[in-house]
Amino acid sequence: MVDQKRPQVQEINIGKEMRTSFLDYAMSVIVSRALPDVRDGLKPVHRRILYAMNDLGMHADKAYKKSARIVGDVIGKYHPHGDSAVYEAMVRMAQDFSYRYPLVDGHGNFGSVDGDPAAAMRYTEAKMSKISMELLRDINKNTIDYADNYDGSEREPVVLPSRFPNLLVNGASGIAVGMATNIPPHQLGETIDAILAVSDNPDISIEELMEDYIHGPDFPTGATILGRSGIRKAYETGKGSITIRAKAEIEEQANGKSRILVSELPYQVNKAKLVEKIAELARDKKIEGITDLRDESDRNGMRVVIELRRDANPNVLLNNLYKQTSLQTSFGINMLALVDGQPKVLTLKQALEYYLEHQKVIIRRRTEYELEKAEARAHILEGLRIALDHIDEIIALIRGSKTADEARTNLIEKFSLSEKQAQAILDMRLQRLTGLERDKIEGEYEELQTLIKELKAILSDESKLMEIIREELLEIKAKYNDTRMTEIASGGFDFFEDEDLIPEEDVVITLTHKGYIKRLPASTYRTQRRGGRGVQGMETSEDDFVEHLISTSTHDTILFFSNKGKVYRLKGYEIPEFGRTAKGLPIINLLEIETGEWINAVISVKAFADDHYLFFTTKQGISKRTELSQFANIRRSGLIALNLREEDELISVRLTDGEKNIVIATRNGSLIHFKEDAVRSMGRTAAGVKGISLRKGDYVVSMEILDEDQYVLNVTENGYGKQTPQSEYRMINRGGKGVSTCNITDKTGNVVAVKAVRGDEDLMIITESGILIRMPVESISQTGRNTQGVKLIRLGDDETVATVAVVEKTEEDEALEEMTGVQNDPTDPEVTDSEDTSTDESTEQASDDEQ
Repeated sequence: MVDQKRPQVQEINIGKEMRTSFLDYAMSVIVSRALPDVRDGLKPVHRRILYAMNDLGMHADKAYKKSARIVGDVIGKYHPHGDSAVYEAMVRMAQDFSYRYPLVDGHGNFGSVDGDPAAAMRYTEAKMSKISMELLRDINKNTIDYADNYDGSEREPVVLPSRFPNLLVNGASGIAVGMATNIPPHQLGETIDAILAVSDNPDISIEELMEDYIHGPDFPTGATILGRSGIRKAYETGKGSITIRAKAEIEEQANGKSRILVSELPYQVNKAKLVEKIAELARDKKIEGITDLRDESDRNGMRVVIELRRDANPNVLLNNLYKQTSLQTSFGINMLALVDGQPKVLTLKQALEYYLEHQKVIIRRRTEYELEKAEARAHILEGLRIALDHIDEIIALIRGSKTADEARTNLIEKFSLSEKQAQAILDMRLQRLTGLERDKIEGEYEELQTLIKELKAILSDESKLMEIIREELLEIKAKYNDTRMTEIASGGFDFFEDEDLIPEEDVVITLTHKGYIKRLPASTYRTQRRGGRGVQGMETSEDDFVEHLISTSTHDTILFFSNKGKVYRLKGYEIPEFGRTAKGLPIINLLEIETGEWINAVISVKAFADDHYLFFTTKQGISKRTELSQFANIRRSGLIALNLREEDELISVRLTDGEKNIVIATRNGSLIHFKEDAVRSMGRTAAGVKGISLRKGDYVVSMEILDEDQYVLNVTENGYGKQTPQSEYRMINRGGKGVSTCNITDKTGNVVAVKAVRGDEDLMIITESGILIRMPVESISQTGRNTQGVKLIRLGDDETVATVAVVEKTEEDEALEEMTGVQNDPTDPEVTDSEDTSTDESTEQASDDEQ
């Protein structure tokens, strides 16, 4: 009958109840399911599988038994969860591509690296592997504690003796509530050596352990770990990330084609999905150059073949595969394990120390067990020795006793024996009375006394205990050690530079007056004879024209200097490629240029060497020289290259080696020639000193480096040009007004640019309407510095030259010249030589003070 006075409904706080219940659930998952124990490196399900197999006698030297039998025993006795969870855990323990040292010896279909599932448990068979026997060795010698199973009907081990460091050797992964673990596997010999090193030198550093013992994770699928920084961080803090790259080689074939052979994959990568992904990228043209893809893997090893087109760059294509597929993956290391039942993130040294402490406990408990057993046996033997010494009296005593209990009591009282000793005498067979049996008893007793002495010495001396641990670890190493599978590549490989994915090729980069930039292959423009009409290089609006044109490489760094003295940087490949007649992309989409700022100088840099400089010249004739290395790190928002005076702007920048000759030319035809070191090296933000003194209304149009074997090339607004030997420009000091470089007339127009040339280059001329012509410099006549020059390009009405650029010839250009018969033409009816009656202008020296 229900008690009416007793309340049937209990009121609770739902928030508190939810917190309590969820915390109980979370702790159950953390402690009893998802995280491994630091001592044996096993989760409960794995520990129960191995214990059940051991209990069933499925040892490595015995026959295989059905997997269903193992699973049934595990879930029936120890693991109250689904059979599929237990079987999947057992399957993974048998896979040599999942476990570095498999703990289960599987017979049948246990899955594959292609992601194929294992056969049903009723079809497969299994037993313990040889090395897993070491995890349970000495388990029957009271080395570990036991606890009740889920219903209290059985006893199961809390931890296994684990005679090798399984946590590091096979690793572990698991997701708990609010935390996860991901410990990579390691090579057995390296790990054991590291434990021995810690036992010999407790103060050893993690850096020393990495240098001499554990070099890094060792995955069962091999592959290559890129760099050591991620490994070091993980070992020092317990958390880190490493990059794993497949092993692939490029094979050149007899027909001139190449192919990529993949032999090892990163850990936990599904090969079938990888091949499918590569095929998808090739089909969608996201990676071009693949003609065939085959998986030729067999029982002898992995082999994925990627056939390439003849014109494909195999290195670039392989780098693209690394970036876009799981041929290269990251492995996030989180060394979380249970320490005394609580989750803790471990450093490498801590993981080794905890295992070493576990082994001390195991060896001490085993020694205590063996000592207790030896003492118990010695105690019995002592009783037998007494019986043999008084055998006649004992026989008479036993014969005179009415019952066995009376005989036992009489023996205890008369000979001062213990109950166990008296019982042993009563149980003694008559054959033990022979002389030979007596000798055996004495010999066994003496051996036990020696053993007891040794065992007590071990228990009383920590060094002897450690020596046993070392010996047994070395024994396991000698028995199971193998070679490292995963290579570790030194250097900074933790990420890809984009240029690794881009073929290196020569390109031409153009930038218009209105800021449209584009990249084109250098071969876009064919060489023409001097005086040709040219080809359309770019569609421009009526008031726009190409202002900067440089020849560079897709892998070079392009420095952009603005009129405000700031510098920006891009890689050649970061500039988008367009067709020959395309307008291009506004440069403000690539650089963070401010309002009222435009690019006024562009140069290409391969490397930021310490012994190179940037030489600057402004419109008002100010020059500055700064070490190139000061521009190695340029923010996306730009960097100040030099401080400018009001109404001044940057005109030109050149890369030098510190020993060059400089020429600065003005719009009205003045040119100064001086040594570079006349301008001392200054800081990045310095203003500079006077390079050339200007007349009223004049300004600088060009600054060039002039080498000994070069000529001075002048080009004017109306398309006239000439080469002049540099011997006609005597060397003076900086700051002078210079000498005349060109006879300026209405016919020629003012100077547009002055270039330093050798004669084996090509000259590109661009008009304000976008017409471009490319011609050999050697076809331009060589004349004196006070002449007009020759007609280089036919211009339309009201059309003028906007800018010029000198580019190196390609092999294609030289072949084209040979076929078309382009040659030097030193005479031309349009050449106008006037007598050089002018005198040098004033070369008065400017102040050395910085402007």
